[in-house]
Amino acid sequence: MKNLKAVVILSLFTLTTTSVYAQNCDCTQNFEWVKTTFETNDAGFEYALKQKGKQAYEDHNKRMAEKVKEAKTFTECGPVLYDWLTFFRSGHTAIRPVKKEQAQQASSQKSENSFSNWETFAVDTQEFKKYLDKKKTSDYEGIWETPPYTIGIKKKGDAYIGFIIESGAETWTKGQVKLKMDFSGGKSNSVFYMRDHTASESKEIKLTGKNHLRIGDFNLSRVYPKIEDEPKYAQYFKSLNASTPYLEQLNEKTLYLRIPSFQASQKQKIDSVIAAGREKILSTENLIIDIRNGTGGSDASYNQILPLIYTNPIRTVGVEYLSTQLNNQRMLDFISKPEYGFSEENKKWAKTSFDKLEKERGKFVNLNESVVNITKYDTVYPYPKNVGIIINQQNGSTDEQFLLAAKQSRKVKLFGTTTFGVLDVSNMYYVTSPCNEFQLGYSLSRSMRIPDFTIDEKGLQPDFYLDRSIPVAEWTEYVKDVLNDK
Repeated sequence: MKNLKAVVILSLFTLTTTSVYAQNCDCTQNFEWVKTTFETNDAGFEYALKQKGKQAYEDHNKRMAEKVKEAKTFTECGPVLYDWLTFFRSGHTAIRPVKKEQAQQASSQKSENSFSNWETFAVDTQEFKKYLDKKKTSDYEGIWETPPYTIGIKKKGDAYIGFIIESGAETWTKGQVKLKMDFSGGKSNSVFYMRDHTASESKEIKLTGKNHLRIGDFNLSRVYPKIEDEPKYAQYFKSLNASTPYLEQLNEKTLYLRIPSFQASQKQKIDSVIAAGREKILSTENLIIDIRNGTGGSDASYNQILPLIYTNPIRTVGVEYLSTQLNNQRMLDFISKPEYGFSEENKKWAKTSFDKLEKERGKFVNLNESVVNITKYDTVYPYPKNVGIIINQQNGSTDEQFLLAAKQSRKVKLFGTTTFGVLDVSNMYYVTSPCNEFQLGYSLSRSMRIPDFTIDEKGLQPDFYLDRSIPVAEWTEYVKDVLNDK
């Protein structure tokens, strides 16, 4: 859905041995399948071509064809295929390997064969704790967590060495060096070794408060010694590390609702939090909804939130589905595959939709009766009186659909930075290559907001831009003060 996701997808290829690929299709065959399948079935293909021009597309294909020829292994081919997809848009496309079991086996084998001689830093944990207990100042030294690792960090000269105390990954064992920080010459440099021991280097080393350390793209939380921190930092890192939604009271006038994800698997949890806190929400003046670093997901996941912040009818512009034999198969998947969890009523909708799509092969089809769906609720609640939604660049897809609906309420203001911008072409579908090596993720629908109100590559703008002079750990505090008229 987002570039961040693409990095995760592509990292799987680094765990796969090169010998696997030679036994099956070559990269050229996989590329031709991806290209043909995408051109024929993706709902955003023609739109991207119109925006960027056929000549630019032809030039892109020529460059990619050369890279495809150079890709001799499965590991090399996957990133090239994804690179080809980036021409069209920055999200709602994907390439992922099918051979996950082989990738895991390769990773395990690599761990056993390649990392047993990895650099170690011998420190007795109990003695290290005694040493930390005697320290009068707090710095980077301590015991830290970044799942699935517990890491000790100890100073050595001008550098700090991070070593494994406990590991939940088979590629890392106790005592191995996991990270290094160097402050010699008045400069900061770091290296953090990832699960496959690949080095991630950075000049960014930042201690926020006393218990939260950021090294490049990695966040660590201090677990020993326990040092009391300012409430704003504790609140921020609790929200940052949350994997499930929760509601808490910031002060007498303000509630804070954290929603890390709108994935379908989170809907029941979101609904439960809303149900348990409903009375409190409807009797408190201000509500902050924090959806930073979201994952997208299912529109149904936010259905119980909208009635609580509603002031006037919500207009939602619909989508059109591109009807092809392959695309229409998803409606049949909804009916036949239990993992979609469709009720009998929803299965009837899927069958009706399939029949309608099949009659219009090769065309875009609106499955609803109108272009715009209007949602009305019976009640406009006096509280919450003010609603601030915190957003950032990591919010896309369903997150943005929620914002489009929520910001139609007169109570709602958006705080933060521009969102990711990936909503105009959506409804991803995954299909497996003939060689059973890759899955292509592409999109089945395009918004009928196009071309009047496009979001892709632009994102949604906040009402209150939180610039870089406001530390991200203090965003919630800032929004609370604005809502409280401070």
